[in-house]
Amino acid sequence: MCFARPFFFILLAVIPVLIAHYWYYNNSNTPEIGVSGSEGFSNTAKTFRQRIRHLPFILRMLTVALIIIILARPQTSFDRNDFKVEGIDMLLAMDISGSMLAEDFKPNRLDASKEVAMNFIDGRPNDRIGLVIFSSEAFMQCPLTIDHTRLKSLFSSVKSGVIADGTAIGDGLGLSVYHIRKSEAISKVVILLTDGINNTGSMDPMTAAEIAKKFGVRVYTIGVGTKGMAPYPFQTNFGIQYQNIEVQIDEDLLRNIAQTTGGEYFRATDKQKLDEIYKQIDKLEKSKIDVTKFTKKKEEYLVFALLAAGFFLLEILLKLTVFKKIP
Repeated sequence: MCFARPFFFILLAVIPVLIAHYWYYNNSNTPEIGVSGSEGFSNTAKTFRQRIRHLPFILRMLTVALIIIILARPQTSFDRNDFKVEGIDMLLAMDISGSMLAEDFKPNRLDASKEVAMNFIDGRPNDRIGLVIFSSEAFMQCPLTIDHTRLKSLFSSVKSGVIADGTAIGDGLGLSVYHIRKSEAISKVVILLTDGINNTGSMDPMTAAEIAKKFGVRVYTIGVGTKGMAPYPFQTNFGIQYQNIEVQIDEDLLRNIAQTTGGEYFRATDKQKLDEIYKQIDKLEKSKIDVTKFTKKKEEYLVFALLAAGFFLLEILLKLTVFKKIP
């Protein structure tokens, strides 16, 4: 509860003055009778009227206090916030080639990348996000959607080996740009993640980058993989055996794609670094949210008015009955 005119509470200062006046008036105007001794009155019980003789004054003070509260206009308020969200359309283009099973990231590059990306999705509830996967070819795994539960379900089902092996970076980027190019969002973004070198596919990666630039699509590129050698699991007749393979990422290409489209290139050498990169991209690509606040106020004087009227009528009733004076 709040008060529209709280300055009226300064009038409460008059109540102690009235109480002091009442106390002084009653003491100075009490009738006196001269008697030789008070022993005869010591066992005299007080009457009902004597016990409640101050009640009319108390009721009057309560009435005055309630009137002051009414003058201060007690109110309750109800707030409503209207949000206008202008989200961003994002497509995650993820490499799922065989090399993404290397275990320099735990448990491997692909699963670590999926986990970090899904955490990123959780932090962007107002954006439409989709998923493109690529290896030797590119496929739309999930179109742009605000249904992030569905998106994450499809993301979870992604695994290496469903497409013939290879790294078609150009095809992955080209397919992403094709699906996001007509978006009317304030910002169109592709986050391309790969651990290799473009070695197959029908579209040159830089051609795809030029097309992205033409349609105003900003591309962030992420190279995943430690520097040097990485343990890779090979299936043999004796079970899985690990061999170290050289990490080869075409960083110049990824950097050029990002620069051409106005994005940035990042290198993730472990899962923690990858998580930091997604957080950095999250800061770079903020959705626009306008908040309009409405406040509805309701006058709450009725309860106080009824109480004041009740106290006032009770005071009058007592004066006309119990405290009635005969002229």
